[in-house]
Amino acid sequence: MGEAVDWTHPAPVKDMKILVAGDWHSQVHEEPAARALQTLGHAVMRFAWHPYFAAPQSRFGDLQRISRKFQNKYMVGPLFNRLNHDLMKAVARERPDLLFVYRGTHITNSTLRAARRLLSSTLIVGYNNDDPFSPHYPRWMWRHFISALPEYDLILAYRHRNLDDFRNAGARDVRLLRSWFVPELNHPVALSPEDRAQFECDVVFVGHNEPDGRLELLEEIAQRGFRLRLFGPYKGFGKQGWHPFIDKSPRLRYLAPVHLVWGEDYNKALCGAKVALCFLSKMNRDSYTRRCFEIPATKTMMLSEYTDDLASLFREGVEADFFRSPDELIAKLRLYINDDTLRQTVAEAGYRRVYADGHDVVSRMRQMLNWVQEIK
Repeated sequence: MGEAVDWTHPAPVKDMKILVAGDWHSQVHEEPAARALQTLGHAVMRFAWHPYFAAPQSRFGDLQRISRKFQNKYMVGPLFNRLNHDLMKAVARERPDLLFVYRGTHITNSTLRAARRLLSSTLIVGYNNDDPFSPHYPRWMWRHFISALPEYDLILAYRHRNLDDFRNAGARDVRLLRSWFVPELNHPVALSPEDRAQFECDVVFVGHNEPDGRLELLEEIAQRGFRLRLFGPYKGFGKQGWHPFIDKSPRLRYLAPVHLVWGEDYNKALCGAKVALCFLSKMNRDSYTRRCFEIPATKTMMLSEYTDDLASLFREGVEADFFRSPDELIAKLRLYINDDTLRQTVAEAGYRRVYADGHDVVSRMRQMLNWVQEIK
């Protein structure tokens, strides 16, 4: 297998050469960041390691699929070693000014040390949208990432609580870089009659399941007579799937099977609702999440679990709203669903806020590059 460097989106050489390395199994993480860097005028190369573990079509397909899945999950074996070797070859060939590693679960400390020896002028920046210090994750899952922390010139934390975690693990320089919305993907859209039949509702939640009370809250919403829609992983995502929980719920089983929505369908799912809910991952110990920016970017009213962090980003009852209990959730749903003017006023204010405060992906990448320039 050759190197997984993507040349399908060439960029003119301007200012910096940036090599973005990441899993790339979805189009909502690494790719928007890479495109934003191109928008800012930089030459961007892509190194994806997800293709290394895709089983080829052959008579031994099932066996190879099991082997590759094992190597990908546990980050061991010849394919894992090859991707680290190929990343080094890409660094040697392209001589980037910046190596940006997105959620570097598969990148070893020896690979980053070798890159530094090879090109001392290349800055190495890492970003992780998950919480590698959460007790809800197995420690082996983050062993390469944590051991490599001292090798990065700059580590970008998604959440406040990880700033000290990264420093205590040996990171040289740590900054907070929040997640973002992507204007091309997250924007207001008018739904067609066919879209309305699929997505229109009073309340929507788009996301995974966690045993944190969200299932019970959704049951309460449905019992109170609100038109509820639910989108997210159904089967195949372990504990984060909605099956069999909603299948066993008399109040929610009519929603089964739940479907994932991506791209424009995800956007339509938000735009089709009067109110979009936001639950915060307890696995990642989140005080905010990516949807806190994506929902207002669609001019949809956001109602989220309350945190002090979120209250610092949006004025409560003005640009978004929050709930602290099941009773407050139901009361605020009644308020906003029955008052179109109030709901639309808050939604419009939230939309203006996410743009004014630079929560879009281009603004985030500009901030990251400003820090890189400081270090250089």
